Amino acid sequence: MPGTRSAGLLALGGIAIAALLAVIGHVEVNENLSPWSLTVSDFAVSDRGGVIDVAMVVLALATAVLLSGLRRAAPPGRAAGAGGRLTDVLLGSWVAGLLLAAVVPTNDPGTPMTTAAYVHRYASVVAFLALPVAGWLLARRGDLAPAGRWLRGLVLVSVVLAVAMVWSAYPGDRLLIGLIERALILSEVALIAVVAGTVARTRRAADGRADHAVVVPDVRGEASRTVHHNRMIDVTRAEVTPARGA
Repeated sequence: MPGTRSAGLLALGGIAIAALLAVIGHVEVNENLSPWSLTVSDFAVSDRGGVIDVAMVVLALATAVLLSGLRRAAPPGRAAGAGGRLTDVLLGSWVAGLLLAAVVPTNDPGTPMTTAAYVHRYASVVAFLALPVAGWLLARRGDLAPAGRWLRGLVLVSVVLAVAMVWSAYPGDRLLIGLIERALILSEVALIAVVAGTVARTRRAADGRADHAVVVPDVRGEASRTVHHNRMIDVTRAEVTPARGA
């Protein structure tokens, strides 16, 4: 299992690859598809098994690697606490939702919803809702304090965009749903990238203990032995000192 810093770097690399694949997937699909009115899933189903699906899998795996690094970097007692377990569950839900959405396709645009399409939709919903909550909890961690303000800001942006997407999907008659969804994805991927970048820059003592063992001398023990040795010398000198007048 990679160390804390390595996990952050690997996660950043995976996020970059996923972003590149997503851009390629948008360029290579049917030019008649509009990114303003159609979702990323609509693009993916037109190129089933293509680079957009691969991008989702890569992003999920990058998050899984990051999760292992977050566990290693957690302050003592934090990983085993209720907050740590809840964060693990939420990030695990994001990973599972991405993988399920990548494997199970939605329906073709303009066709009736199928069972697979509903599974795809609600897997995506779970992923999109779980990550902002996880981000808010991560912002409270001491080791991620340097990025706390960024994480809270991205969480708030994600929540606003999620509400806007719900409005577009139902009363808004899908107005600009593609644009809103892409902005939501961008904010949530940015959240993951900020966490990964912070972890990559953090060198915790846990890594030092695991990877670079350092022998610390027992200073108190040495001091005690030194005092004892000096006392022995004093006693010896007293025994061999001749009495005055002898």
